[in-house]
Amino acid sequence: MPIDEKTELLAQLAEARAALLKTTSGLSDEQAGERPTASALCLGGLIKHAASTEAGWVRFIAGNPDRHDLPDGVTWADIAAGTAREFPQWMVDYQNDFRMLPGDTLTSVVQRYEEVARNTEEVVGGITDLSKAQPLPEAPWNEPGAVRSVRRVLMQLISETAQHAGHADILRESIDGQTST
Repeated sequence: MPIDEKTELLAQLAEARAALLKTTSGLSDEQAGERPTASALCLGGLIKHAASTEAGWVRFIAGNPDRHDLPDGVTWADIAAGTAREFPQWMVDYQNDFRMLPGDTLTSVVQRYEEVARNTEEVVGGITDLSKAQPLPEAPWNEPGAVRSVRRVLMQLISETAQHAGHADILRESIDGQTST
């Protein structure tokens, strides 16, 4: 029986998520927050980041893209130069997604990721045309006028999640010598 493209893409994304989550098996909350390499990354933070990124892209394909507004009087040049008098909350949230904050537990981080995954399955399941595209939101990292299809968003999520699973393998091995393979 043939399997449709949407099913295949969602299955590949699920495999990439599983590889990322496997790196945290048996760890304590403290270990999930450790930064055992020269990088500022921790396992819990990678999962938080993957969840937030996936949730943002799913909002995009559902027609509700994240906005990247700046506070009044702040420009992108101020942000780039580090001279902004304040930073928008979405930038603070983005930075916090890479770390375990007080009150974060590995269980809560994984549960949120699983909720995001279920939402992704539901939203993508309701889409009939993976070629449906829409403009990317205005932001310095997006080329003006660029568009993304649902298909391309799913491929991006698969790629990024798999990349972070590789990062997570290195972190896990640095913590206790274990690998997920």
